[in-house]
Amino acid sequence: MQATHCAQSAPASHRGDDVVARLRQSEIFRDYQDAFQTATGLPLVLREAGSFQPPLHGARQTNRLCAILTGSSRTCATCLQVQQEVEREPGAQGKTVRCFAGLAESVVPVRLGERVIAYLQTGQIMTRRPSEQGFRAALAELARWRATVDVDLLRRAYFETRVLPKARYHAALRLLASFAQHLSLLSNELMIRSSSVEPPAAAKARAFITEHLGEPLSLEQVARAANMSAFYFCKVFKSATGLTFTHYVARSRIERTKQMLLNPHTRISEAAYEAGFQSLSQFNRVFRRFAGESPTSYRARIHGAAPVATAHPIPFAA
Repeated sequence: MQATHCAQSAPASHRGDDVVARLRQSEIFRDYQDAFQTATGLPLVLREAGSFQPPLHGARQTNRLCAILTGSSRTCATCLQVQQEVEREPGAQGKTVRCFAGLAESVVPVRLGERVIAYLQTGQIMTRRPSEQGFRAALAELARWRATVDVDLLRRAYFETRVLPKARYHAALRLLASFAQHLSLLSNELMIRSSSVEPPAAAKARAFITEHLGEPLSLEQVARAANMSAFYFCKVFKSATGLTFTHYVARSRIERTKQMLLNPHTRISEAAYEAGFQSLSQFNRVFRRFAGESPTSYRARIHGAAPVATAHPIPFAA
């Protein structure tokens, strides 16, 4: 890629927070959330990375057992702890943890460039039938915590917990992984268009970049297309998009590559060169930096070849 460097981008975590809020309100997310919950019977939320809210807050079809447990300050605290655990090294495909009562909870990361900004979260189910032995073990743990609960109410909720075979649950998580990729693409677009009023020169430059993305691009070339000096163009473009020219071109090329790799018959090298990368080594390095994984892993995952990583059970409430 022959993109000339401007000044480096400043950290902008507030942009990520704003993008997550806009994603949550977007029609594509709300439609998918409704369809996923209706088709699978599982709850689904999109929450910011690092947020401390009760798990699956605001979702439909949440588990009654979890609602009872979060009514106690001690178990509520452990519910918030599990949010930290499930986010720890989730991997590109996501992560699943189990609580002391045997319920599974899972997250799949949504990225803005190379940074995880949010998680699609679901779960609060069991992958095998609840048992009397399991219930008594959960009660013993609650007693150790000195948590006050209505045992009869807890028993009913425990044995009413939905059971979903592992294969079906993992299939649902694969759907979420695929949707997370679409949200990542949308998050990039939302951040790029975060300015309320985009200067005509920036809009003209973005259109020129899109049209010529597969060709070598230089800062001077795009600045001329926008009828600006290279120095002034750097300032205007960074202010309008939140990205340097180099960063914007690289991200655009990676997103175009991702789109092409949705076709399982497209070769990685073919997609890389068509998107404008001049060498495979450069492409692999940039792809890993923005996507958080190699192109080979990405293509295997979106076509269902990579398993969902599952953590060992941990002693926290789901």
